[in-house]
Amino acid sequence: MHHSVDSNLQAGFDVNVNPIMKIKSVLTVLCSLLICDALHAQSSERPNILFIFLDDFGWKDTGYMGSDFYETPHLDRLAREGMIFTQAYSAAANCAPARASLLSGQYTPRHQVFNVGTRPRGKTKHRRLNHIPGTDTLRTDIQTWAHRIQKAGYRTATMGKWHLSDDPIPYGFDVNVGGTHSGGPPRGYYPPHGKVPGLQDVPDDEFVTTTLSRRAVSFIESSKDQPWFLYLTMFAVHTPIQAKKDLLDKYEAKTPGRLHHNAKMATMIQAVDDGVGRIAAKLEELGLTHQTAIVFFSDNGGYGPATDMAPLKGYKGAYYEGGIREPFFVKWPGVVEAGTINETHIIGVDLYPTFLEMTGATAKDGQVQDGLNLVPLFKGGTLSERSLFWHFPAYLQSYGGKGPFEQRDPLFRSRPVGVVRHGDWKLMEFFESGDLELYNLKQDIGESRNLANSHPETLRKLHGIMKEWRQKTGAPIPSDRNPSFDPVAEKQAIEKALALRKSFP
Repeated sequence: MHHSVDSNLQAGFDVNVNPIMKIKSVLTVLCSLLICDALHAQSSERPNILFIFLDDFGWKDTGYMGSDFYETPHLDRLAREGMIFTQAYSAAANCAPARASLLSGQYTPRHQVFNVGTRPRGKTKHRRLNHIPGTDTLRTDIQTWAHRIQKAGYRTATMGKWHLSDDPIPYGFDVNVGGTHSGGPPRGYYPPHGKVPGLQDVPDDEFVTTTLSRRAVSFIESSKDQPWFLYLTMFAVHTPIQAKKDLLDKYEAKTPGRLHHNAKMATMIQAVDDGVGRIAAKLEELGLTHQTAIVFFSDNGGYGPATDMAPLKGYKGAYYEGGIREPFFVKWPGVVEAGTINETHIIGVDLYPTFLEMTGATAKDGQVQDGLNLVPLFKGGTLSERSLFWHFPAYLQSYGGKGPFEQRDPLFRSRPVGVVRHGDWKLMEFFESGDLELYNLKQDIGESRNLANSHPETLRKLHGIMKEWRQKTGAPIPSDRNPSFDPVAEKQAIEKALALRKSFP
């Protein structure tokens, strides 16, 4: 389902056009039909692709999605020039599994990257089950979309966070700037960055987000005469929450918003937006704007102690909406109608077949693709109804201290859980206890009313869909009891954390 940009997202659109401007517009159209047709044909056939993929960037962290403090004018403009998706999901609630699903086009049970690292998270005495460790590296027998796009004749680059192996080059990239197995910015956002590829010789005072944007411009300049795909996977806004120094005074002096107010985070977000603005200006300068599709997405929900996804519940690491629902837009001149909003449920695994369709690349024979091609949506069409799935057979500890508490209990952002979304409904199954939580997201986007007891037929239907999917994908369910689990220690820790929560306003 899609429609025109509503009043909340309408900034920049002039709906009151005077008659002279109307006449001028008609003449312009009549005089340039052939040129426009040529540009549209060129842009819709094997476009260059700029894929901006941010880290820990929340659903509400842009101006166009409603932030009342962060400033993102360049992203807002690009979003208004394309199609905004309001129900786009990552395939996982934290970094590595989300990225493995994105690059492989497969849900977590297939590639087995379930968490960041394979070690158990949180205190041993608080975990009732032994987790499923999985792997921390994307298997090399899985060909990524970058492999297939590279084979189709594109020059491919990854710039920024990789997180799936020591080196992204064997996964289909011609150029790597900044990509290692590390999950955060190398030694922080300012140099030195050690021996990280492409970040060894940079100005002493250059913020790494600026470095990546500068390298992106250079890549585009050097690739302008051939089709290219740039995976601009910024480290921002992953921890450490480290201010861009020249912007900090501006945001410390700014009136805090009701939703957002972290000045350091605001500088990090503006650094991203400024970089996007520079890249967009370079595309215009090189005459590549109409030949380039821009896709914008994030790997998981925002970092709870520094930002807020309200009205969504949760944040990075939680499988409530705030941890998995992401900002997403696509600008594709000649294909995507500008100024539209799409409410279709989409998920990270969909980008694999989508990118292949956009670039004319072919899939590897026999390799499973769990996602759907989104190009029909981009062209104003629809997708057939389907369910979306998440599988997390592990633990992710709480932020602790003064962190937020929008999670099932204060000790873990997520305990082992399976999730399915079908239509307006979302079911969560917690493997430790077998507890079920059922939400109608259309009526209760904040997941405040568990309807498991009042809607038994819907619960049975979604539970059946989830079980069938788990069997189909071979999803491992943790069942071995942790012999070190201490129920008394767990109870005391929960009570202490809840008491701490009450002490904050």
